[in-house]
Amino acid sequence: MDKDQLVSQMKVILATSFSLYLKAHNYHWNVMGPNFGQYHDFFGDLYEELHGSIDTTAEEIRNLGGFAPGSLARYLELSRIEDESMVPEPFTMFRRLASDNDTLIDLLYLARKTADEIDAFGTVNYLEDRISTHEKHAWMLKSFE
Repeated sequence: MDKDQLVSQMKVILATSFSLYLKAHNYHWNVMGPNFGQYHDFFGDLYEELHGSIDTTAEEIRNLGGFAPGSLARYLELSRIEDESMVPEPFTMFRRLASDNDTLIDLLYLARKTADEIDAFGTVNYLEDRISTHEKHAWMLKSFE
């Protein structure tokens, strides 16, 4: 394991986080139904938290000596979750976000292992904070099912 591998993993995390952010924002705008207010607020809180993490993830990539990707084409190439072009029913929205969030958790754990192996302790701390946050997102998203 080396720092280049960790930088590559962090780029995938950045792109996947951006994709999850965009999907949550899409759902925030387009959710409908009798629980609109509750769902709209939940998706709003989720996308705002994700949006806040994007900049710090990019900064962590720079801290490791890499350059953060910043184009939609590159994000589509790197992201490990599917783009959303439709407006599904609310419970499908929650299921898709829960699944995508689980994918991101797996990526975070993988990068955390790499960071630990190369003694990148600042990155380990950052990733552990993101893991904790996404584990909370996981149980909350799954509570709507």
